Amino acid sequence: MSHVSFLSDFGLTDEFVGVVHGVIAKLAPDTTVVDVTHGIPRGDVRSGALALVRAIQYLPEGVVLAVVDPGVGTNRRAIAAQTESRMLFVGPDNGLLGPAVATMGGATKIVELTNPAAQIPSVGATFAGRDIFGPAAALLASGEASVDDLGPEVAPDSVTPLLIPLPEIEPGRVVGEAWWVDTFGNVQSNIGPEDLAVAGITRAVTVTVRVGATEHEVPWVDAYGDVDEGEPLLYVDSSGLMAVAVRAGSATSYFNLAAGTALTLVG
Repeated sequence: MSHVSFLSDFGLTDEFVGVVHGVIAKLAPDTTVVDVTHGIPRGDVRSGALALVRAIQYLPEGVVLAVVDPGVGTNRRAIAAQTESRMLFVGPDNGLLGPAVATMGGATKIVELTNPAAQIPSVGATFAGRDIFGPAAALLASGEASVDDLGPEVAPDSVTPLLIPLPEIEPGRVVGEAWWVDTFGNVQSNIGPEDLAVAGITRAVTVTVRVGATEHEVPWVDAYGDVDEGEPLLYVDSSGLMAVAVRAGSATSYFNLAAGTALTLVG
């Protein structure tokens, strides 16, 4: 059985997700579609790329269809990438695919999706998920087409990169940022426990979490249940990164954090 793992910023209010499912079902009826998420903030390429990186190692082998495409209808390219892991990626050339492709060993071939025979004709140019990306993903998943059939090869260094900031490590502290806020209000940072180790910060009773001019003494624990309700905690999340939370509360409110906010951990 073939698989398409589908991520987008389409939301679930309109018919967009269902229409793309329908296109895949028509072109590749034996293909299973895994909905990774359709709740990426509208046009937020970085959030989409980070969600894809968090999910990629748990997705089945097959095709990843990712559509967060604020440049739809412009001259930005539509691409497909083949990787060392045999995972195939389809999406816009805006940096969305880059981190996940790198996680899968990098691209062995990238093509631009220009073959009209692998597209749905449309008078409009603003639903590439239906007209270009969905058909390409379906044809790849079913084996009806290879990446070579979808369009000409493009140079890897011509593809738009996504620059993801790395934490700054200094003796006794690591300067990073809030990367992601989940639906529970927990905030993931771009700091890993190995970064804290390099800075000389070992598992301690408390770590200072600095946001702007405000400092919070926060216990580094294993799970939410290790603190009382309403109390903050620092922990290694399911992606292996340092995160802050408030048991039965919201870290965004408690720490005054949002995605992109600078955050420093001090030992």
